Amino acid sequence: MQKERGVTMLETVVWIGVFIAVLTAILSSIIYFYRTSGYAIEQASATASAQRGIDTMVRIVREASYGSDGSYPIVSMSTSSIVFYADVDTDPAIEKVRFYVATTSFNFQTLNQGIVNPVGDPPAYTGAEATSTLSEYVHNIDQGISAFTYYDKNGAEITDLTKVADLRFLTLTVVVDVNPIKSPTLLTFRSSAALRNIR
Repeated sequence: MQKERGVTMLETVVWIGVFIAVLTAILSSIIYFYRTSGYAIEQASATASAQRGIDTMVRIVREASYGSDGSYPIVSMSTSSIVFYADVDTDPAIEKVRFYVATTSFNFQTLNQGIVNPVGDPPAYTGAEATSTLSEYVHNIDQGISAFTYYDKNGAEITDLTKVADLRFLTLTVVVDVNPIKSPTLLTFRSSAALRNIR
């Protein structure tokens, strides 16, 4: 009868070495994947954020209507912001809405939404604006691209942005990129909205 042979110290060292080599190869592969794919994942996130932001803006802009205090639907227009009245929720009040591109303290740009609810009787828009970020990694300002372009009932572009009563249609443009220095290049998203309640 043959005696069972125990595991020698050399065999143990070899097995530990093989295990460490396999583990190192797996970890290196995972780290390489995240380094090469990290930017693509961030870019995809920025793209989804921009698309959601544009979809939100289009849906709300289409509902522009007279304010609860009787104010004209459009308050002001500029290339980087628009202020108007619309019903953004299910309550009977009409909110004052502002969409705007802003530069943060770290010189990043974001696409934001501000909402003021009417208060009192008669209603007035004197309360604080509740703001939220719709999209990050925005590059409209540093690329010199207007976020908002306005058109009258004949389809002509409105160049005098004080003529809020002429507005019937607008286009929204959002330029996003996690890092403009790296490829892929800047991504531009466009959509448009007709103001249904203004004739």
